[in-house]
Amino acid sequence: MTTYSVDLLIVGAGPVGLYGAYYAGVRGLKTAVIDSLSQLGGQITAMYPEKQIYDVAGYAAVKGRALVAELVQQAASADPMYILGQEAQELRTDAGGRHHVRTSGGDEIDCGAIVITAGIGTFTPRQLPAGEDFLGNGLEYFVPDPTTYTGTDVVIVGGGDSALDWALMLEKVANSVTVVHRRKAFRAHAATVAQVEESAVALVTDAEVSALVGNGSITHAEIAVKGSAELRRLPCQRVVAALGFIANLGPLREWGLELRDNRHIVVDSAMRTAVPGVYAAGDVVEYDGKVRLIAVGFGEVATAVNNAAVHLDPHQQLFPGHSTDQLPEPVTAPA
Repeated sequence: MTTYSVDLLIVGAGPVGLYGAYYAGVRGLKTAVIDSLSQLGGQITAMYPEKQIYDVAGYAAVKGRALVAELVQQAASADPMYILGQEAQELRTDAGGRHHVRTSGGDEIDCGAIVITAGIGTFTPRQLPAGEDFLGNGLEYFVPDPTTYTGTDVVIVGGGDSALDWALMLEKVANSVTVVHRRKAFRAHAATVAQVEESAVALVTDAEVSALVGNGSITHAEIAVKGSAELRRLPCQRVVAALGFIANLGPLREWGLELRDNRHIVVDSAMRTAVPGVYAAGDVVEYDGKVRLIAVGFGEVATAVNNAAVHLDPHQQLFPGHSTDQLPEPVTAPA
């Protein structure tokens, strides 16, 4: 067992957690960041690294992968310790108020304060019962690398933003893309739906995938269309099941936090949870008027880190000053 001793533990290495690591450096805090995924970036890295993101301040549009890379570079100035591929599990608080977090790898993190930025918990993809035998061999729930779909016939199952975003992305490299949705209307943004309708992507609505067929790898999908007694056969080699995800806070539910709907952590205006010294920010939190945007999460985690700094040392000021007030790096005169 390895024991890590830090000032601040950030649970979740997504965009909000990475910005929190940077801000902890502004406050001079020694910080560890833990994430159950083996890579930095959270859901963006896992689900849509190539997707364009339009609602981050300062960027007209930025790909998920590029945004994560910039956040990692920014956080590097704080020299955070990354503990990846491990889940934060048991929380114990000693008589002195120090927190001790046991990880799924059997390690322990000793810290003075915690900021939870774990998205909305652990995501389990909703299953496509028709094709589990092909999982990892033609059937996927994510599209981390669109180039692997080059020249293939792709069926995407679902009607939300991810389904249509991936359809537009894969249309550029695939031989054909067909979206199968069980309703007539799509749940995605109207502008995205309009883009798909104007593209070469084929849409099959009021329909469901009843089976995936092939010998070791997928050769076609059988589609049951409402009102038709005959199954429709769609030739394909790749299927993306974009059916949404089941959120689960996992072990965090046992930390004594106040939860709403068993999936969000209730916080106050200082991002404090019901547990002293534990703060939260980002999609995982709930309060009156909460808006779940990355941009909002950035502000929340700055608030959480600043309040955590005061919790660690009550003599500290809550407001650390503006970054523009920091002394510039010395300029070396040319020789």
